[in-house]
Amino acid sequence: MSKILTHHSSRRDFLKMSAAAGVAGTGLFSLAGNANAADTLNLYTWSAAVEQVKSHLTAFEAKTGIKVNYSNAPWAQYRDTMVTKFVGKAPLDVMWVSDSWLPEWADAGWIAPINGFPELMKYNAEADDFCTKSMQYNGKQYGLTYYSDYMAFFYDEEKLKKAGIKEPPKTWAELVQQSLIIKKAGLSEYPMMLPMARESWLIEFLTAMVYSHGGRFTDDNGFALMDDPKKGAHQALQWIVDAVNKHKIISPACVEIGELNGLKSFGSGNHAFALLSRYRVRTLNDPKQSQIAGRVKQALMPAGPDGSHATVGWMRFHGMSAQAAADKARAANAAKLIEWFGGKADGKYQFQKMLFNDIGSGFGVKELFKDPAILASYQKYSDLAMYEKQQQLVKKKDVITRWFGEWDEVNGTAWQSAVVGKSSVADALKKSAQAWNQLKKQA
Repeated sequence: MSKILTHHSSRRDFLKMSAAAGVAGTGLFSLAGNANAADTLNLYTWSAAVEQVKSHLTAFEAKTGIKVNYSNAPWAQYRDTMVTKFVGKAPLDVMWVSDSWLPEWADAGWIAPINGFPELMKYNAEADDFCTKSMQYNGKQYGLTYYSDYMAFFYDEEKLKKAGIKEPPKTWAELVQQSLIIKKAGLSEYPMMLPMARESWLIEFLTAMVYSHGGRFTDDNGFALMDDPKKGAHQALQWIVDAVNKHKIISPACVEIGELNGLKSFGSGNHAFALLSRYRVRTLNDPKQSQIAGRVKQALMPAGPDGSHATVGWMRFHGMSAQAAADKARAANAAKLIEWFGGKADGKYQFQKMLFNDIGSGFGVKELFKDPAILASYQKYSDLAMYEKQQQLVKKKDVITRWFGEWDEVNGTAWQSAVVGKSSVADALKKSAQAWNQLKKQA
């Protein structure tokens, strides 16, 4: 699935957008039809899986008699578009929400918790824990997930076999050893692909490295922990710095390579190992899109000396506007729409399954891992048992706050500076921690 992921805008950008929206007022916005009637809902999404959404909406309208005005905007403009609509009080009832925006949108009072809808809350028992936690903020839950995924570890089975390696590495230390063997055999100049360009994917790559090394960016109270040599991100960043500069198993150009170019490079056969989004395995094992199709396998995330096979996940959910929640009839209908997409429709998780079959996107409900049709589909290009095993070890990002966007810029630059040798690991993480604590104090 195209990155149904994280667009990070700073709080300054947010304030500018809010001010502009306030000047614009409500006159800019109108939706066709009887937009304010309780039996007509307004759904807004970004422009992904549009045909699947339309199909599922048609079934919803036929089943319930509730009409839905459906609109969407490109992902790159979606967050700013929604901020404008929220502030301008445009008619909105249900919308797609990124976990990265939850604190901002909840604190602004734009979206409402769903804790008062037992018909929605019951689905927590069937969802992966990290998905549920990613929809919760300050003790309240704000929606139902329809899509989730995580950062995965892949390897080229053929390259390992040619190097005489029988199984993929279980630890980051083993990965270094295997990479050096592969490099010495002339099978790959830079066996490990780790994209580190400044883009919205970067925090996922860095967090996967930190979690698998047993570290964290923040503590339970939300204070900076990344600069703690024992509990923070030191081991993860030091491993990357050594991999680039000492072992030379990761290209120094990694700081200019984004997730998409990393995917292309790995798919071209240039590497033996890669960190990439889990759903990319479908592309990697497609002969029409990859030169190493049929050779790409997933293994558990390697573990650091004090770490585990943990990785980071992300998810997207259907949320309810505060505007809808304020009207009992509208809220009840909005809850039905949220359940139709994020829960079960006619007793089945139809929308998640549709997205998986049509575009390979991930899901956050345990039941679908037992679905025979999903198993049959996935085994054509990967291992569903490994997909599930790694997902059970997924954690949500611990840096999602209102100031996340501003800090993310500082943090990404700090990590890059250490990788290219412009600062020490300790200094880079100190800079990151100072920025975090300063922004937290200002919040």
